[in-house]
Amino acid sequence: LQGVSVSYALLIRKLRDRPMIRRQTMSYFYYQSKRIYYTESGNGAPVLFLHGNTASSKMFELLLPLYEERFHVILIDFLGHGRSERLERFPADLWMEEARQTIALLEYLKLGKISLVGTSGGAWAAINAALERPDLVGKVVADSFDGRTLADDFARNLVLERASAKQDEMGVGFYEWCQGDDWERVVDMDTEAMIQCAEKKLPLFIKPLNGLKVPLLLMGSEEDEMCRKDFLEEYDAIAKETGAQIQIFPTGNHPALLSNAERAAEAIGRFLK
Repeated sequence: LQGVSVSYALLIRKLRDRPMIRRQTMSYFYYQSKRIYYTESGNGAPVLFLHGNTASSKMFELLLPLYEERFHVILIDFLGHGRSERLERFPADLWMEEARQTIALLEYLKLGKISLVGTSGGAWAAINAALERPDLVGKVVADSFDGRTLADDFARNLVLERASAKQDEMGVGFYEWCQGDDWERVVDMDTEAMIQCAEKKLPLFIKPLNGLKVPLLLMGSEEDEMCRKDFLEEYDAIAKETGAQIQIFPTGNHPALLSNAERAAEAIGRFLK
């Protein structure tokens, strides 16, 4: 998580003088009798941003000035995160479950086709939502994720990374800012779910990727140390299956959406136009 924290700290310094959002509506909708928090701001074609594991919609707040003049920006806190209702545990197929929550929000909003921008774990959720309900999704941007499978050393690296982040002042600050006082429980539940997913080698996608029916942009940074080492090869393989476009930045930490904020916004704007 330190990479995320560094990306966010640099982003704060870079964008702190930009005008922040003027009007943001905050609300809840119900999914399986539990409250999910979401916000709306900006004008234009609707775009829903999906946060990654152990994060929340707060990770996108500083980015809003880069998008809200061109898009109707929607943010969501997945169940168990941020200002949404808490869970007793996270399922091992977390990204499929988050895709179902995404679909529920798309159905609730009734805005027609909505494009999805998912970063890190949110990238899997975005692709899964598009695989399941292409009638509700315009285009998909999948940023800074491992691809079709988890690396063999994923679980071991995850445990080490989370343990280190809990001892890191910036890491703890990011967790607490996104989740609140119960951040450690959220992090531990997520770690447990991801370990189960990796050890059981569960499928990461609801349906075969070659069945994706919406345009896809794969985005990432060459310097990203949180993605698998061969993620560029994974992106190429996914592109062959789906016809996806690829946007790779030569520098930047995890995720590219934060560490290359302005260039990423330009690339996403071009793709969604």
